Amino acid sequence: MNPIVVIPARMASTRLPGKPLADIGGKPMIVWMLELARAADLGPVAVACGEPEIADAVRAAGGAAVLTDPNLPSGSDRVHAALATLDPAGTHDVVVNLQGDFPTLPVASLRAAVAPLADPEVDIGTLVVPFLSEAEAATDSFVKTACLFAVGATVARALYFSRQPIPWGPGPRWHHIGIYAYRRAALARYVALPESPLEQRERLEQLRALEAGMRIGCARVPHGPFGVDTEADLQRARMLLGAAR
Repeated sequence: MNPIVVIPARMASTRLPGKPLADIGGKPMIVWMLELARAADLGPVAVACGEPEIADAVRAAGGAAVLTDPNLPSGSDRVHAALATLDPAGTHDVVVNLQGDFPTLPVASLRAAVAPLADPEVDIGTLVVPFLSEAEAATDSFVKTACLFAVGATVARALYFSRQPIPWGPGPRWHHIGIYAYRRAALARYVALPESPLEQRERLEQLRALEAGMRIGCARVPHGPFGVDTEADLQRARMLLGAAR
């Protein structure tokens, strides 16, 4: 595999406008993500920017930035659009879509996202972590993954994703972390598909891939990051990253 990491970023966050440039310890959050992706050493790293001010911050930190249409509907569309500039020859056969609001993501977890692609039948790799409580599993903003890990295995096939606490009955439930490693052809196919009925019903874009017959593999990691979506999240990230220095 020959991966490239692309971080989609735009200013128009509903709950925390301008969050890619939010200051954390003297650096914009997007620069934290750039440095995290570089530390994973998976391959080249670039930011797919919705606005020029994000590109300016990335380039000031020595990073590669590509401006994309701010009206693109999703991060995956933004990543795909940026690839036309970053790698028009298709040199990179795996594309890691790293969200720009996970500054506490462990580097090892980012590396793990590509592990499911060791299986040639898997189109998309992603991450799951165990839920710590039934209260978490009952929270609809935490996406659940129906998958079953064999004894000692760290990768399993995703059967379904839901906002409901699935699967039913005793046993572990898995929290989906929205980082994706696409085979290049799978990403091109995915963004060309229309929104699917289950995607619209659950408001989960990964269901579009499953409904189209694409295969998603999940790598289990010990713990995940939290997404910075609110001012409270931002304060928490500042505290955690400041303490980690």
